[in-house]
Amino acid sequence: MTADHLPLSDELATVYARMSGMLLSQETVQTMVELVTDLATRTISSATGCAVSLMDERGRRTTTAATNPLVTAADDMQYELDEGPCMTAWRQQAVVRVDDTASDARWPAWAERAHALDIRAALSAPLHAGGEVLGAMKVYSEQPAAFDESDEQVLIRFAAQAAIALANMQSLDSAQRLSEGLKDALSTRDVIATAKGALMAHEGVDEQTAFAMLVSASQRENVKVRDVAANLLAGLARRRR
Repeated sequence: MTADHLPLSDELATVYARMSGMLLSQETVQTMVELVTDLATRTISSATGCAVSLMDERGRRTTTAATNPLVTAADDMQYELDEGPCMTAWRQQAVVRVDDTASDARWPAWAERAHALDIRAALSAPLHAGGEVLGAMKVYSEQPAAFDESDEQVLIRFAAQAAIALANMQSLDSAQRLSEGLKDALSTRDVIATAKGALMAHEGVDEQTAFAMLVSASQRENVKVRDVAANLLAGLARRRR
């Protein structure tokens, strides 16, 4: 069967719909990668299990998920040895297929250890989104020559959609964190400004001196200036009761 006639419509339509549904429900990136690994395992029938790893520009994992302990072990060995099909797919931004770990000589240390775990075949694809490579998606099998060109095309298309969804989820997470950070910053500014005003009125000092008093108390008590300000205002409120 050629790549142009792959039976993708039924299998991947459900995948895309569930990914879109997650974006609409604003789930976390970790939840998304867990869904992706589960769907990939069911989409590629020859796969024993699947894993997705999101990595930063230095190759450090930021998020990872795997469908079973065997897959986790296969991945962990790659990170430990800094070699293997997943690392190569991510670095070279290309699909990498291992037909048999018993004979593949590209990563001898990883292949030997993977074979000892009864992992015989692997297929890895990079996660491309917006000109960046977010990480890699990979499937493993306990049978040699488990994956063919049709499976490659399925994984490529699956990874492409997964990468877009994951990039959107990461952007959403970043925006939410930024929003919370801005809220905290504004709240901190308001609390400190109110505390300074209270000190200026109570102590008869100027704004600079009032702030210096808050900083001094912060250093003396080894707490944040915001906390000093909040405690001051709470104390003043209790006195007024």
